[in-house]
Amino acid sequence: MSATISWNLQLVVQDGKLDDARALMDEMVEATAQEAGARGYEWFISSDDQTCHICERYVDSDATLEHLGNFGANFAERFLQCFTPTALYVYGEPSDDVRAALDGFGAVYLGNMGGFAP
Repeated sequence: MSATISWNLQLVVQDGKLDDARALMDEMVEATAQEAGARGYEWFISSDDQTCHICERYVDSDATLEHLGNFGANFAERFLQCFTPTALYVYGEPSDDVRAALDGFGAVYLGNMGGFAP
């Protein structure tokens, strides 16, 4: 069974914050690309620029905690000024520490059922 942790975070862009959100995204992508345990980090936006999804993938719970620590220390305040989280689906078997960190976003956890990932 894979130790990989991934999620889909769904957000609404707050009114008048699209330009700030795009600039913040650039910073967050650059920072996350430097994390050794990050395996995927993609942002998507609807054609009306109102809804954003972030799909993230980390090698394990330790890598996930590293990312969450960086997010909290460097981006969380500005992130929540630009976006309103509406849903968070977490895939895999995260540690209790990861769950504690993500529970504040209303995380729904889905355990491994089958399949494969590179």
